[in-house]
Amino acid sequence: MSAAKLLLVEDDPALSELLEYRFQNEGYSVRCTGDGDEALILASEEVPDLIILDWMIEGTSGIEVCRRLRRDKETAHVPIIMLTAREAEDDRVRGLETGADDYLTKPFSPRELLARVAAVMRRIRPALAGETIEVGDLKLDPVAHKVQRRGRALQLGPTEYRLLKFFMESPGRVFSRGQLLDGVWGTGSDIELRTVDVHIRRLRKAIGIEGVKDPIRTVRSAGYALEPA
Repeated sequence: MSAAKLLLVEDDPALSELLEYRFQNEGYSVRCTGDGDEALILASEEVPDLIILDWMIEGTSGIEVCRRLRRDKETAHVPIIMLTAREAEDDRVRGLETGADDYLTKPFSPRELLARVAAVMRRIRPALAGETIEVGDLKLDPVAHKVQRRGRALQLGPTEYRLLKFFMESPGRVFSRGQLLDGVWGTGSDIELRTVDVHIRRLRKAIGIEGVKDPIRTVRSAGYALEPA
């Protein structure tokens, strides 16, 4: 399997060099920059498997870089771990609401960051390799476009299939309707947000089994998440 591609966006030269060295030693392919504008260019030139993004960087801020990456269909699915010296809870919440998957406050142990990245890669690697994705009792084969739940073959429409695959690539993560719209239908789509609710209902019906808990969780005022059964 090819090396996972990381984009490291950190403007502290010493820290950037240390992290690049540690990740390369772990077998990752690493591209580095300390500039937000260059980070957006690098991400568009070669979409990484994961982005480590500092909040305070040169040019476009880390939080704005995160926001733009989430709006772009090509990078909307890429996991983002934010690094920051900010400790206030409001800042952490803002980072996560903007689209970051995880958050690490400086100073931190490089070993902890390595562990968090490894955990994310274990989760997304099957999808990257075209291998079967399993979340709880759901199993999705991205090559054959087949879905099973508890050994039963499920019949999903094309949109419901894409929606389920999107959820299964980030189990437990809460997605807003806007994020689902961008990730499944594409940025710039003129489809209304309420259309997402319609397809969520269809997906629930398609994967539902009588007497078995619904794995799709509605998060009030936030969106939806797929929880392992």
